This record gives sequence, C-alpha cells and structure tokens, in this order.
Amino acid sequence: MHLDLADHLAGFLAELVAEVFSPRFEQLAGHFPSHPRWRQMRDAGTELWLDTGDVLEIGRRWTREFSAVTTNNSLLNREVQKGQYDRLIPRAAALIRGRAGRHVGDRERELLVTYALNARHGLKLVEAFDARVSVEEHTDLAADTPGAVEYGRNIYAICPQRFIVKIPLTPQGLVAARRCHDAGVPVNFTLGFSARQNYLIARFAKPDFCNVFLGRLNSFVADNKLGDGEQVGEKATLASQRAVRGLRDSHRLTTRQIAASIRTGRQVADLAGVDVHTIPVGAYDQFLKLDVEVADRTGDDPQVKLADGVKPSDCALDTLWEVPDKLVTACDALDQRDPADLTGADLVKVLADHGVGNLLIDWTDEQIELSRREGKIPKMKNWAPLLADGTVGLDALMNLAGLNAFTADQDAMDEKVRSVLAGMKSAG
Repeated sequence: MHLDLADHLAGFLAELVAEVFSPRFEQLAGHFPSHPRWRQMRDAGTELWLDTGDVLEIGRRWTREFSAVTTNNSLLNREVQKGQYDRLIPRAAALIRGRAGRHVGDRERELLVTYALNARHGLKLVEAFDARVSVEEHTDLAADTPGAVEYGRNIYAICPQRFIVKIPLTPQGLVAARRCHDAGVPVNFTLGFSARQNYLIARFAKPDFCNVFLGRLNSFVADNKLGDGEQVGEKATLASQRAVRGLRDSHRLTTRQIAASIRTGRQVADLAGVDVHTIPVGAYDQFLKLDVEVADRTGDDPQVKLADGVKPSDCALDTLWEVPDKLVTACDALDQRDPADLTGADLVKVLADHGVGNLLIDWTDEQIELSRREGKIPKMKNWAPLLADGTVGLDALMNLAGLNAFTADQDAMDEKVRSVLAGMKSAG
C-alpha cells in the first residue's frame, strides 16, 4: 500500500477513534491520592509509569506520583482479547473499505485496524488518568523505515499532548526513530537490553526514552542455569543509566533511561534514581510491602554470581554493561554522515566495519525461526558457540527474542481482528 494512501486512511481512522474522546488535561491531579512511598521514589529522581493496559488495574493503583502508562503489543492484545473493541474493529474495517476499496489488501487492513486499536486504547488511558501513554506500532513496521515514520507521525498527531510513539530496536527502527525525532515526534525506543545498545540508540536515534528489559536478562541466566540470575538486569540497567546520563552531559542529548521488564518490588527499590521505571502491578504491590530505605542507587554496580565453571565470556555477559571504545568510534563515524541518507543496512555495515558487528546483526531466516520457537528466553545450548566467539552479543540475541515474542502477540491480535470481521460477515 502506498504511504500516501495509508496517510489518508490514518486521518479518517483518527477521527473515528477520537469521536468520544473527552480529555481533561491538567485537571485530574487532585482526583487521585498521593502515597509517601511513591513520593520517596520521585524524590530519588525516578519518574513512575505503570506497565499495564488494564484500566481497572491502573485505577486501583494510580497516585499523583505516576505520570505515564506504557503499552505494547502483548499488553494491548490482552485487552483486545477481552472483546471490548469488537464493535470498533468492524467500523474501522468498513471505513477502510469505503475509502480505499480494493486498493488495500487484507494485511494492510489489519495494520490499519491495529493502528486504530492502539490509538483508541491509548486515548482511553489518557481520558481516565491524564497520563502520557506509550503507543506501540504494528510489528510489521519494525523492518519498514518509511512506514514506521508515517504511522508514528499519525499516531502522535491523534494526541500530541500525551502520546509517545513506541518503536522497537531494529536497524530500520533506529533510522525511523531518528527521523521521528527530527520531525518532533517523541519516541520511546523499546526492546533494548544493554548499555552499549542504548549508547548507540541515544547517540544516533536521539529518542526521548530508551530501555533495558532487565527481568528477561535475569531469566536468561537463571533459566539456562548459568547462575542464580540475580542482579544481571539490574547491573545492565545501572550501567546503561550511567552511559545515557554521560551522553546528556557530553553531547547535550535528552534521552532518558527506562528500567523495563521489572519483575519484583525489590528491583524497584534497587533501581531507585534510574530516570524512569515502568512498573507492572505485581511489582507495584510488592514494593509497597517492603521495609527498605529508598535512595538514589544509580552509582551502584552490583555483582553477578555465576555457576561454578561459567565465565562471563561464555555467554557474552560483558555486552550487557560495557560500552567498548570501538562503539564510540563507530558512533563518531555515524555523526559524520547525514542521517537522512542512512538506511538500516548502512548502520549494520558501519558497526561491522568498526568491530562491533555483533550488536546489530543481519539474522538469517534459520536463526529467526529458531528464536521464534524458543520464545522470550533464548536457550543457551542453541547459541553457545556464537556467543562464546563474539559473533553474537547477548544483547542482540535478547533483542531478537523480544521482537519475535512481540510479533507472536501481534499475530494473536491480528487473528482476533480477522475472527471478528469473519463473524460480522457470516452474520450479515
């Protein structure tokens, strides 16, 4: 589908999803309580976001200290599967059909309907809590730079007061995030796992936010029996925070670090001072039960305990918290290029030419399929040689697994869209 047509349709869909939107910007703060424990986190320097799309769950926990909600394909899929948007789906599809006819195929229609679902749910969260909301694009756009930019621009335009566009880490996504930044579209650049990834992200793409999915890092080490899994993600997050903070000082960048994939209340406390926490409801509840002092922990460098006989180099753990000089040099080289002329393939080549090609990888179809079968957490036995010889960074491998997991949830949501439309067709 031509981008001009997608842009045209997105405008009409924006009118549809916003038809019942009644925001109360800057008017709801007094409607919600304050909580001393969350005030302590704010005083330590951390902005607080809730990591759920469930309006009822948010309503039970929202306090004045919270400012945003982050959604993704997995979280939105849970809400769509509940059936709450079964009326919106056929209306959006009918609008697309009426405006574009046969010029839009089934796959393009699903992408546009997902755009409408993301936007409608985001507006619901804004309306209820006056929160900023991270709204994620369809995973098909992860490898489509022009499409990601156009959809990002259109999503943001629906609610520029509160929407942040969520783009996943891929080579093409890096270019898309930079172009969105240059167009004034705020970006939450997601699916990061390491300090070095976020150093590259901050320097090249310049998004408003970058992430470390810390809970999945702990799970990788524990599930593969490489160690107890404790403090792996925390160490990577704190190292990334220091790298990003250093770039704010040295390069006048504005990117802020998110501690994402938080699993426990203890992690909330141990990462106090990190720019932003996205906190799921379970970790939220656990934190409030802890009897622990809350203070800025961003200077901490926790130790990681590995199993006997396991060395960090065996599983490329150093790629999580080290920012090598070769990467700095690669970013210096990118600074000499016009970002408007660069492609994702160009970024892959520049990093490879500077000896850090294991950060952005041109994965084979076989590797992508293997990762898809494994799920969110890679199996060490399948990747051990590539990790040990430095061909693949653990951060890059976790990114591939994360994107595949998001895609699986996106596929489930697309199937829900198809089933609703099929039901409407058979009923008619």
